[in-house]
Amino acid sequence: MADLAVTAANVLKSSNGTIAVLTAATAITRGQYIYTLAAGTAGLADSNGTTPANTITGIALADVGTGQPVPYVPTDTALTTGFTASAAGVTVYLSNTPGGATETYADIASGSTVIILGNMTSTTVMKFSPLVGGVKP
Repeated sequence: MADLAVTAANVLKSSNGTIAVLTAATAITRGQYIYTLAAGTAGLADSNGTTPANTITGIALADVGTGQPVPYVPTDTALTTGFTASAAGVTVYLSNTPGGATETYADIASGSTVIILGNMTSTTVMKFSPLVGGVKP
């Protein structure tokens, strides 16, 4: 299965989510997952990227260009994801596409860092609580 297709305008934090801000080191689209570079800027998280790209800081809440402030949500108990999952209860993972997500574990390449983004509480809402795991065999 491919990455989950995000409709950026539909990515919304709930009242339980908090907003933080970093400066974008690259162009970022609302709904993409980001990490923090050593310089304190934001890049696109990637499960098969090199450290620190294979970590996660949160999900972007705006489309921004390089050097622009990017608001993001680090965690949220009821994040409206902007995509439709196959079912409530599925686990969503950071994919091998920078900033992307998948619900298919098999889509994560061997040698990639497994990062659980959260569990879907409905087909469009996720308990977003990222967890960085080990390396996929």
